Amino acid sequence: MSMTWEMINLESGVVHLEDTKNGERRDVPLSNKAITTLNELTEDKTGFVFFGFSTSYVTNMFRDLCAELKIINLRFHDLRHEATSRFFEKGFNTMEVSSITGHKTLHMLKRYTHLKAEDLAKRLG
Repeated sequence: MSMTWEMINLESGVVHLEDTKNGERRDVPLSNKAITTLNELTEDKTGFVFFGFSTSYVTNMFRDLCAELKIINLRFHDLRHEATSRFFEKGFNTMEVSSITGHKTLHMLKRYTHLKAEDLAKRLG
């Protein structure tokens, strides 16, 4: 929620994060969809990207939406687990995924990765 437009380079498709959960700054690639969405947000590319939205507001809206859709036991943070697994399913290697997610160790990366045996079987051929 603290991301500013100054952190984002839409031309290169990278956001520079100074203050991260693991304490290390890093550059994170953006998908084409993310770049398109960011471009559509506003003409004024200054200040906070998500101006007017607090962390608690997003958490509460997510919880309310899950309740409305009758989705049980899903937290906003669970989406990170999902994304991490999908990166592997898309064919990214361990170093690439850890670069995107910021996981410093294989042990922590494995905790966030939940690959489906069916998908692995398909890849094995």
